Amino acid sequence: MIELFEKTLLTGIGALSLTQKKAEELVQEIREQLNLSEERGKELLSNLQKAAEENQKKLETLAQEEVTKACERLGLVTKDELEKLRKKIQTMEKQLKALEK
Repeated sequence: MIELFEKTLLTGIGALSLTQKKAEELVQEIREQLNLSEERGKELLSNLQKAAEENQKKLETLAQEEVTKACERLGLVTKDELEKLRKKIQTMEKQLKALEK
């Protein structure tokens, strides 16, 4: 039953990142309601924190991918692309000056 409750709780958390204090309060509340040992409560807290961190990383990755796609759709260039173009122009300017001499 505890495993089912834990899975349900983890699913409910989704992509939310709990602060340490809120997570501890939640686990303390759950410990009291389900009469869990302190060790089991700490384990539950650890699992919640890991899940929150993993979900946050996934969310960051998804957000970055969406921003990249949006930039591509809008025709925006990346910083790297702009820097390559600058270097290419500088090289061409040097070649042009050399030809003029």
